[in-house]
Amino acid sequence: MAKRELPKHVYKQRNGIYFQRRGWPSQKFQSEFGTPEFWQEYAGILSLKDRPNRVIARNFGALIDSYRKSPRYRNLKPRTGLDYDKHLDFFCEIMGAASPAKMQRKDVIRLRDANADKAYFANYSLRVLRVLMEHCVDLGWRETNPVRGVPELKTVKKEREPWPRDLLQSYRTACDLGTRERLVMELCVGTGQRIADVLAMRWSDIQDGGFVVRQSKTGKQLWVPILPELQSALDAASRHSVFILTNEQGTNRWSYRGASAAVRKVRQRIGALDYDIHSWRYNAACELVEVGCSDDLVASVTGQSPAMVLHYTKKVRQKVRAIEAQQKRSDKNRS
Repeated sequence: MAKRELPKHVYKQRNGIYFQRRGWPSQKFQSEFGTPEFWQEYAGILSLKDRPNRVIARNFGALIDSYRKSPRYRNLKPRTGLDYDKHLDFFCEIMGAASPAKMQRKDVIRLRDANADKAYFANYSLRVLRVLMEHCVDLGWRETNPVRGVPELKTVKKEREPWPRDLLQSYRTACDLGTRERLVMELCVGTGQRIADVLAMRWSDIQDGGFVVRQSKTGKQLWVPILPELQSALDAASRHSVFILTNEQGTNRWSYRGASAAVRKVRQRIGALDYDIHSWRYNAACELVEVGCSDDLVASVTGQSPAMVLHYTKKVRQKVRAIEAQQKRSDKNRS
């Protein structure tokens, strides 16, 4: 339809027809243009008694506020939401007053390249900005998403590895039994679960000498026996909450941000910054392979798919097999 066919203050956008007037909130029409229902909607908007007396800001600050109220944001998993928040706050800080309608592809590339020395941060920012600008399109604030098609920076991905035994022992030495820092490590290494599932563990999950775990990512339910090292840490822990790992007040579960920050302080003290919380899940899988467990046995503890078991244990698996192969070679030469 041509613009002249539309009544005053009505504009066609890619995803519908909107009422857009300076000082008024933008509204999308629910009825098809030209129908009696459309004209009823139009008349109803114009007859509003509580007309706004100021221009509704359409800057990045307002866009971010709107996105955080949307189902797209509310449906994010808690850990993902925390990651998104870091970048949303970053956008608000550097361009909160700027208009997202004026953002161009070259601006996106400039923002990405400004953080090229922090490639992971730059690429994650790009992903969050892509989602944010898609929300901008959905609101009818612009026609297209300028982030679509902008490539991420190429990086050499560093493979995550399990903690070396000496560093794991140094961690235990640095954290007394009864501390949250020690307990979170023993839970991660002892059960082989993701940090999100470990932080959600309750005392009531301990049944028949093991943990009943419902993995949040896969939905799998597992029963994982408790090792002696983990049992000692559990025996030393306080039980003032339904959650095993609690916040400072002991009233609620320990947040990922809080646990990550506390563990990082210990890692810094013992020189283990190259190994993080997520590497403890690798320790569990690799220790199982080292004692001769099959992939199926490893998966019975970690809940991983066969492909992920291989991915987590490929280096230690090669080492175990190489030792076995060289031993056979040595035995043959002696015979």
